[in-house]
Amino acid sequence: MTDKRQPASRFEILPAIDLQGGRVVRLMRGDRRSVTAYPGSAADVAESFVARGARWLHVVDLDGARDPRSRQADVVATIVERVGERARVEVAGGLRDEQDVTATLRAGAARVVLGTAALDDPALVERLVGRLGAGRIAVALDVRGGLAVGGGWVPDAAGVPVTDALERLADAGVRVFEVTAIERDGTLGGPDLAMLGELVRRGRGELIASAGVASAADIRALRGLGCAGAIVGRALYEGQLTLEDALAEADRSASPGG
Repeated sequence: MTDKRQPASRFEILPAIDLQGGRVVRLMRGDRRSVTAYPGSAADVAESFVARGARWLHVVDLDGARDPRSRQADVVATIVERVGERARVEVAGGLRDEQDVTATLRAGAARVVLGTAALDDPALVERLVGRLGAGRIAVALDVRGGLAVGGGWVPDAAGVPVTDALERLADAGVRVFEVTAIERDGTLGGPDLAMLGELVRRGRGELIASAGVASAADIRALRGLGCAGAIVGRALYEGQLTLEDALAEADRSASPGG
């Protein structure tokens, strides 16, 4: 079940589709009491992003992240069925064991993103990378106060120093890390360049930045740090940044002399 498509070498823009109760939403700093819902079905939103040039989609099952028994597998499957032939879809939220990961990949996802499961059980990640390949397994490092936390970002979630988590999981074979500064998530306040820069300098894989990305200048800054991509959410939904401009900036940065 190895993904034979070669990973893109350019800086990638991953529009975020966060799902709660079947709706497309955005949270503020991960707070489920501060939610903004957007019109249209999840599949229609995915279609719009792909039609406008998205090469990747970042789909997060917020219900599944909080309680794996509430996973929205049918909604995710519909997205993959609609656009999976034209863009790569990565899926996060509520994937806690090998069965969940295998089923999601068999349904057509290009990559899965593990969070809590990876922090709790690096040996699980090592087995999955060994069996499926490093290109199909990413790890989410969701950071609050310098700690990588799981548990759906609930306020009392336990954490470990993010640098320790990065090193441990890189040693387990992980090559793609998606780093979210929780306090900036949904704020449009710009990415946490200091934290991201520290992690990039460790040279332990490709880092995709998440949270706070709001402008082409942010994308330029992330590329300059050495990040491999950016997950963009609220800025796209609220028109602060167009997908076309984001992709153009990413591709410009990747071009010779860019």
